[in-house]
Amino acid sequence: MNWRAVVCSSKENRPYLPAQNEQERFLLKRVQELWNIAQQRGIPRHTGFLSSREQDLAQMALSKFGEGYRLWGGYQEAERKVLCLEPDGKVWGEPLSCVKIQCTGAKHSTVPEHKNYLGAILALRLERECIGDIVFDSEDQTVVYVPILERIQSLVCEELVSVGRWSVYVEPFEGEIPYKTPDRELKTATVSSLRIDSVLAAMLRSSRGQAAELIRSGLVSLNHLPVTSVSASVYQGDLFTARGYGRFRLESVGGKSRKDRLFIQFYQY
Repeated sequence: MNWRAVVCSSKENRPYLPAQNEQERFLLKRVQELWNIAQQRGIPRHTGFLSSREQDLAQMALSKFGEGYRLWGGYQEAERKVLCLEPDGKVWGEPLSCVKIQCTGAKHSTVPEHKNYLGAILALRLERECIGDIVFDSEDQTVVYVPILERIQSLVCEELVSVGRWSVYVEPFEGEIPYKTPDRELKTATVSSLRIDSVLAAMLRSSRGQAAELIRSGLVSLNHLPVTSVSASVYQGDLFTARGYGRFRLESVGGKSRKDRLFIQFYQY
């Protein structure tokens, strides 16, 4: 089947979703406050690291102001990014720095995972917003690079001595993070509708009932927001997180099969 021939241009990306809870409303208010301070005092301000959902909210809050801000996560392909508010293009030093973490004595088959690094750094009594992506070296899996807020660099270098059962050596890193885009397989499936239970079942290769149970149990989030409705609509570009199964992105929605089912393409992270 020629996928390109059946991709339907009428399939839309998700429309803007306004703040859904108190935490998101606080973020909008905080972004506007930082913008006002930056403009009135003429000094750059910044947030902590934001998820892709938080970035969308921040950009919507600033859309009426035009230019004067940027998002940066330490490297070009970063997922988590800091919102930098820079009136008149003024940049007074980057709010970000980076640390290099080397596992000492670890073998490639037994290196820590992403969750091990994140847990160890958070155990230093740091908030999630202080930490960006955790990037594994493309050549040496015993090394990771972590963009962080500049103000915590010394603390992380001095206090982080182990990650789980592994000893680590931490030092500041000032070069370009050697990120390599992972080779992910673009998978194809068919679904009866663009309901979350139907699409998630196809991604997990499970029954629709099993997918619905995960959703009702609060184990699924959509674009970083918890979802409990099995009938919620999904859109091209949506990011699914199923606890214990990983993350999936709905890359595209195509035409229909002979059995009147929709073709979808997705990546698993």
